[in-house]
Amino acid sequence: MSFSVFIVTFFTWLILTWTIDPQEVIVGLIVSFAVSLVFKKYYSIKFNRKFIPGLFKFLFVYVPVFIWEMLKANLDVASRVVEPKVKVKPGFVRIKTGLKGDVAKLTLANSITLTPGTITVDIKDDELYIHWIDVKGTDEESKKELYGKFERILKGVYE
Repeated sequence: MSFSVFIVTFFTWLILTWTIDPQEVIVGLIVSFAVSLVFKKYYSIKFNRKFIPGLFKFLFVYVPVFIWEMLKANLDVASRVVEPKVKVKPGFVRIKTGLKGDVAKLTLANSITLTPGTITVDIKDDELYIHWIDVKGTDEESKKELYGKFERILKGVYE
């Protein structure tokens, strides 16, 4: 059994059930134990000293920024749908990220994709290929508008 997988699975169980009923906790312990036995060779979750501060930064800094950016993007896309004369300039952009880890890059790519008006099409090494509903420019400053806030916070979370 992998203790790290057990802990992550059990806390996920607690969050999803959102109860402190003793029966639910016991079932969660049993299911988490079984899952950690079955998946121990597939998952190598390792906690380090940055895990807890990174988790708090993710929950209390990144998630609110992401929700705010997603709300702004929803309103932008909705206004483009409602107003027929709004011009769009769709296109693909390639951004080079400074994030090193695969999970950090995946989180950035998913955050971009979950923001309306954008979709991450591919990730190769340290580059993300994104379709953007309104390409403001191909220079780095224009592209930073798309992902800059996300990348800065994720660098502090994962690295």
